[in-house]
Amino acid sequence: MQDTLDAAAVRRWCVGGLAALKRHQGEIDDLNVYPVPDGDTGTNLVLTLTSAQQALAMDLGTLPEDGPTPHGHALRLMARGALLGARGNSGVILSQILRGFADAVAAVPAVRGRELAAALRDATTAAYAAVARPVEGTLLSVVAAAARAAERADSDDLRAVARAAAGEAALALARTPEQLPALAAAGVVDAGGQGLCLLLDALVEVVTGESPEHPAPAPRSVRPPATAVRETGSEEYAYEVQFLLDAGPEAVARLRAELAALGDSLVIVGDGAAGPGTWNVHVHVNDVGAAIEAGVVAGRPHRISVTRFADQVAPARPAARDGRAAVVVASGAGIAELFAGEGATVVPGNPSTGELLDAIRATGAARVVVLPNDPDTQAVASAAAQEAHRQGVKVSVVPTRSPVQALAALAVRDPARRFSDDVIAMAEAAGACRYAEVCHAGREALTVAGPCRPGDVLALVEGEVHLIGADLTETCVAVVDRMLGGGGELVTLLSGADAPDGLAEAVREHVGRRWPFVEVHAYPGGQPYYPLLVGVE
Repeated sequence: MQDTLDAAAVRRWCVGGLAALKRHQGEIDDLNVYPVPDGDTGTNLVLTLTSAQQALAMDLGTLPEDGPTPHGHALRLMARGALLGARGNSGVILSQILRGFADAVAAVPAVRGRELAAALRDATTAAYAAVARPVEGTLLSVVAAAARAAERADSDDLRAVARAAAGEAALALARTPEQLPALAAAGVVDAGGQGLCLLLDALVEVVTGESPEHPAPAPRSVRPPATAVRETGSEEYAYEVQFLLDAGPEAVARLRAELAALGDSLVIVGDGAAGPGTWNVHVHVNDVGAAIEAGVVAGRPHRISVTRFADQVAPARPAARDGRAAVVVASGAGIAELFAGEGATVVPGNPSTGELLDAIRATGAARVVVLPNDPDTQAVASAAAQEAHRQGVKVSVVPTRSPVQALAALAVRDPARRFSDDVIAMAEAAGACRYAEVCHAGREALTVAGPCRPGDVLALVEGEVHLIGADLTETCVAVVDRMLGGGGELVTLLSGADAPDGLAEAVREHVGRRWPFVEVHAYPGGQPYYPLLVGVE
């Protein structure tokens, strides 16, 4: 049990909340009818909190001398990660809930009951401020109810306040169909609100050691495909545009006015920086080009995504439901978690044909893509695919040679496309991702880069030794420079099980100085043998 919410408890909360969202991901997807019936709220929340958890995992345990308290530092890392990884309306709003929560308690010496209530109040304010036209009966109503209950508890007892907030959030969730006709017509509660309730329940479990009990929700009606309407005002807009933007507050204010004139469901939220910072922009429009051009005028947009709503509603959804899956071969707990977060089934490294075939059949899907991530595993994957064909399962092998290529392939997966077209798009994305591996030589050998001795640091690009060095960090930096010399906008770093503390962060900082327009994603991969895997796209 916890009397205060310390940094360790924050980390457990993030892990527990993410696990709960993953368990209920499909259930929340099925609830989604607002603002459009795209059925992806659960997925968006999982991806958003996965980014938050990765930000916490990448923290090296250091605390800036003039920074916040340890729990404040952890909460701000969590909020920052959520902002950068936010997907969809609910993900963006959740990132602001976490930001408001973090800002409220960052400098508070100890977070007890009253501090938790104040944090939930600030989280509510931040959530409402993030939405151009707030609508009740959504995640906003649920977080507001939780904040009111926490304040009414009027106690320093952290456990009592957390229970009160989670309990009232559950009741508010049950009332959402009374507030939003689209929910009542579909016979469901709000999807984003359901996700927030799971996070609050995870917080209760962290501080009390017990799982909260709430009354079972009333049975909901079965929703006919594509009959749930979106909220009035969004129906005329055909596209969802979302991107991260590096810009100053004044430019963002102008952008907000321009995008409000182009469409609706406008949400622009920042990282809380006093001056220029990073903003997450989300809007529904018909003129995609104008929305993106407005972002270019305001600052530097990146990680741009465009979704056509017509591709998200039925009849496209049954095609995704009746049998698409991905099976990925991976070594390392961190890498496995990344792939699982992308919805893939993970098989440990160096599998047999039978093990891969079992994993393919276990998906229950009619169409499966396999990502072997190793040249030696490609033949095994092909054999498993042939056997699966004989059993009525269509399997395509995308010949990925590194986990970073598989991440690139999974990032472009689109269930709305024909399966064959989707496989081609994944193969193209994987092929466009150059990869490198850094390791220590195990024996004396003659390579294309010259002779090496046991213990030397080897940097292999696309399987060939390009550099031989004595210092691990220097060699990692050198190989990234060499790869970026040939072009690239995104660098992915996966640190291995034996990587020294600070390796990925040192490479990230170097790229920030030497290549300021290149985006860097760094994750703890946990892979054996290779202290660092690098991908450049």
